[in-house]
This record gives sequence, structure tokens and C-alpha cells, in this order.
Amino acid sequence: MTDNASSTNLGTVTLIRGSVVDVHFATHLPPIHSLLHAQEGKIAIEVLAQLDAHCVRGIALTATQGLARGMRVQDTGGPLMAPVGKGTLSRMFDVFGNAIDRLEKPTDVEWRSVHRTPPPLARRSARSEIFATGIKAIDVLLPLERGGKAGLFGGAGVGKTVLLTEMIHNMIGRQKGISIFCGIGERCREGEELYREMKEAGVLPNMVMLFGQMNEPPGSRFRIGHAALTMAEYFRDDEHRDVLLLIDNIFRFIQAGMEVSGLMGQMPSRLGYQPTMGTELSGLEERIANTDAGAITSIQAVYVPADDLTDPAAVHTFSHLSASIVLSRKRASEGLFPAIDLLQSSSKMATPSIVGQRHYGLAQEIRRTLAQYAELKDIIAMLGLEQLSPEDRNVVTRARRLERFLTQPFFTTEQFTGLKGKIVSLDDALDGCERILNDEYKDSPERALYMIGAIAEAKKKARPDTPAAKREAKPKPQPTNSPPKQEPEVEHAANTHAT
Repeated sequence: MTDNASSTNLGTVTLIRGSVVDVHFATHLPPIHSLLHAQEGKIAIEVLAQLDAHCVRGIALTATQGLARGMRVQDTGGPLMAPVGKGTLSRMFDVFGNAIDRLEKPTDVEWRSVHRTPPPLARRSARSEIFATGIKAIDVLLPLERGGKAGLFGGAGVGKTVLLTEMIHNMIGRQKGISIFCGIGERCREGEELYREMKEAGVLPNMVMLFGQMNEPPGSRFRIGHAALTMAEYFRDDEHRDVLLLIDNIFRFIQAGMEVSGLMGQMPSRLGYQPTMGTELSGLEERIANTDAGAITSIQAVYVPADDLTDPAAVHTFSHLSASIVLSRKRASEGLFPAIDLLQSSSKMATPSIVGQRHYGLAQEIRRTLAQYAELKDIIAMLGLEQLSPEDRNVVTRARRLERFLTQPFFTTEQFTGLKGKIVSLDDALDGCERILNDEYKDSPERALYMIGAIAEAKKKARPDTPAAKREAKPKPQPTNSPPKQEPEVEHAANTHAT
């Protein structure tokens, strides 16, 4: 990126404290968010505060090794810029718009400021449309909104990134828009794996990736989300295309802001978070909107510290979302993937006027059944299933089969599980849940409903037509001098409590 300021507006470094740099300007004081360059552009500094008439304080977006007091700093005359245009497709960028995929510098791009205002209310669309994902548990109970924001909440290791990657796989191939993946403070390994998988799947031509990795300074991680939104807004407003924006992980954005706030010397708020957390998060989230030109649909992974959903970072993020998908460590330990806590998760789209009366009624009945089962678990643990009334036993039977039917094999985990991934339509998912609630599969073993796609696969899984199964099913020859042995009937009750 070239400096577009006159070379006369030069400053001098007066203080360096980690990533915080104070610069003195004798003539013109740069405004807030201006980008400063030192060491011929090797070190980039963003102005965050004006200390007096001649001194500014900024945060370095790059490492500050080699920077010393008295060095000259040049004002670029503008803010941090991001490349936009068709030349960005199928490419991978850092916060400065530099290509990091070892390919040539992109051409046919335009540079725009990463600091932009959200669209006005007059331009926003009031329509509510469902955004199908092909994942049963989400489409049935937690429908996503086109042009809305959905959050995947969970602690470390419960499957946030896997679920996010599966959504990318399922939706990119079917939607005609652009997909933008923004990695904030995540591992470089995940970025490399995602790039390779998307390239093999043939969907890279309609995708852009941006990464602010966890080893980069907090200023870089703090601004990568704004750069991704600038690209998304170009495709929405200029190209009039729908955009799928995937962010992993929004907590790292808040964490980077907390580090920047601490470095700038601001008084910390509750649990050490920055006092401006709400404003900073709103500035990012409110730019994600459905307008008359197109829609930006965002799915965001949100790390929850110590699995505590009352953490300020989780609470502030909840308020911006149209759907909250909470992942449960307990369900993950039971092997129920995706490990979504269906009772804690919610969606504003699950209303009769949007999803329809049948879908809404089924979702409510599923929630009621699962809630009753959760209340009965303590009694079952103490007294056993036999002590329940017949009605309660039926509730447990339905709930356990629903839990297993709402599991699903993922394309992104085929190499680990050996199970072929499945995409399930909303009609098939609703049909399966309705038939389970009507006790059609009361006598089928639970394992037949585990990790399948549509409900029709359950009968095939319960009675496989393999040669080995046929050989096992053949009756063994009986001795001639003994009476014929009676074959016992298959007891489905033994399988009722199998996982």
C-alpha cells in the first residue's frame, strides 16, 4: 500500500511501551484512526488518542522491534485501508491487505477505509427469511435468518470450529453469493486446513479469507474484523450480492480490544474487560445487516471462558444475535454431535409467522419432550427407569430417540469418524421428528437413529442386509436326537437404553 500523504508531515517517536507508541508532530496533528509508518513502512501505527496539540498516542499493528526514540514517523494521510473488488476472490489476506497465499499481488482492486458507518435504518430490509444449513438440529429448532447474525457459543474443544466449517461446506456449494472467512486470533493450522479443504471442494473462486493470527500484535487482531466487513460491504452494496460472513472467533476480537485498552492505560471494567467493550462490539456487529442491495449473513464462533455464559463477553455478544447456538461439553462427552444444548439455545426466527404453524408446533413439542426428560434424569439416576409411570417412560423413550436422531455425521469429520457426511433437508428433518413423536420408532433400537441423515435410514441401519448379517441370522442345525430349540424373539427393550 502506498503512502498518500505529503512527505512534509513527519513526526518523531517520543515513547515506546510495548505496542504503544507516542509520536510528536511539530505542524499538523493526525486525526484519530490515521495510519503512521516508520522504518520505510515496515512498522505501522494507528492513532488512537491525541494527547495534546502536538502529540498523539497510537497502537502498533506490527511488531515494534527496531523502533527507537527519535526515529522519524510519516503520516500516511488516511486510515487503515482494505482491498475490495473481484480481484480479492479466492485469495487470502492479512490486516493490511497483503496476500499471504504465496501468489502474486492481486490486481483489479480498490482500496477503502476499514472504518465505515453501519447502513442507515432507512436502507435496512425488514423481511425475515430462513437461511437453511442442512443440519437437522439447527434447521428444526434454531433456524437462522438471512441477513442475520448467529453465534456458536462454547468453551474450548466442544466443536465450534468444526460446526462452523461444516456450515461453510454445506452452504457455499448451494448459495450463489460470496463467502468471506475472517480468522481473528486463531491458529494458523486452522487457516491452512480450511484453505486446502475449500480448494479441494472447488468453492474457493467465490470465497475470500482474512487472518489475524494469534501470534500477531493485538492491534492487528483488533482490526482484521473491520477489514473483512469492508470487503463484505463492497460485495453487498456495489455488486448487489448476498454475502456469508464467517468469523472465528469473536471473543478474540473482544480480547484484542481488552489488550489494546490495557496498553493504552484505560481503567479496566468488570473482570478486566475494557470499559468500551459494548461500543467496540456494536461498531462491528451493526455493520452486518440486510439492506435493499443485498444481505450479509454472519455466523460467528464465540469462545466462552470457563463455560460461563454470564461472562461479560458472552452477554454483550448475545444482544446482537438473532440466533444463539450453545454447545454443551456434557453432550460432547456423550458423543452426541453436533453437541448443541437444545434447551439453552434459541432463535428469534422460531415463530409461527416465519417458519409456519407445523414447524413451530413440532419445535415446541420437541423442546417440551426434552425438558421433561431433563427433569426425569435425577429420578432415573436414583430409582431406575422401571419406577417411572408408563407415560413418563414414553417421554424418556421419545426424548432419547430425538436426541440421537438430531445427531448428524459431518463432511468435515469423515476422515476421523469413517462416516459419510449428510445434508438433510428441512422437510426430511421435520418428518423424522414428527414420526418419532408419534411413537412410530418406539420399538426400534436407539442406535438405529444415531448418526443418520433422513429417518428412512433408521430401518436400514436396524436391519442391515449385509452377507455377514444374513449368515448370522441363519438357524444353526440341531442334533437329530434332541427336540428343536426355540429361537428367542428379538428384545428391543434391551437396546432401548443403548447409546
